[in-house]
Amino acid sequence: MAQDIIEGVNPTRMELLTLKDRTKLAVKGHGLLKEKRDALIKEFFDILDRVKGIREKAENSLKEANQALIEAQIAMGDLAVKKASLSVKESIDVDINSRSIMGVSVPVTDIKIENRSIVERGYGFSDTTIQLDKAAEKFEESVKYLIELGEVEKTIFLLAEEIESTKRRVNALEHIMIPRFQNTEKYIDMRLQEMERENFVRLKMIRSTIEKKQEVEEGLAEKPNPVPDLKV
Repeated sequence: MAQDIIEGVNPTRMELLTLKDRTKLAVKGHGLLKEKRDALIKEFFDILDRVKGIREKAENSLKEANQALIEAQIAMGDLAVKKASLSVKESIDVDINSRSIMGVSVPVTDIKIENRSIVERGYGFSDTTIQLDKAAEKFEESVKYLIELGEVEKTIFLLAEEIESTKRRVNALEHIMIPRFQNTEKYIDMRLQEMERENFVRLKMIRSTIEKKQEVEEGLAEKPNPVPDLKV
């Protein structure tokens, strides 16, 4: 037990009361942290399911976009595709904010994508093909999925870090701090009982000594004084 108690603790009743309050607070904190850990784990797996769906959409969209781009390069030539790409105007605006999940600040993206026609993209009809139009449309769609995927993957990363941190705190309280507080309480209580027994024995010995002294003094007081033998 000596290794599982708080060092330098004074075995007094005041210290025992203080330690009991600390134990109650640690137990309460342990319960709250377990609830937080469980809620974070649930949120983590809910978002993990969402990630799988978004990643699948992004992969499929990118696959279709690359296929359309390859077809456009075959039909138009690499130089013509590059020339058309340089004339395309930006059409995506992203605002990044944040929200709190059990005290964890996670990103929230607001994606604004313009639904543009072929003319609004900036390149002309004469030197482009329908494959290029399809590639442009699919790449725009892919960018939206990739931004959303980045948001949820960052959220998962932050939640995983917080879950791990919360687990360490729960384990520290459950396996180290609370047992140490409880063992220290038992140690102080045991020392107080020992001190009470020692005081009881000491008082009993003092009382016995006092009683014996009183008996001796009373015996001397009751003993008659000898009468001197006077010769006439």
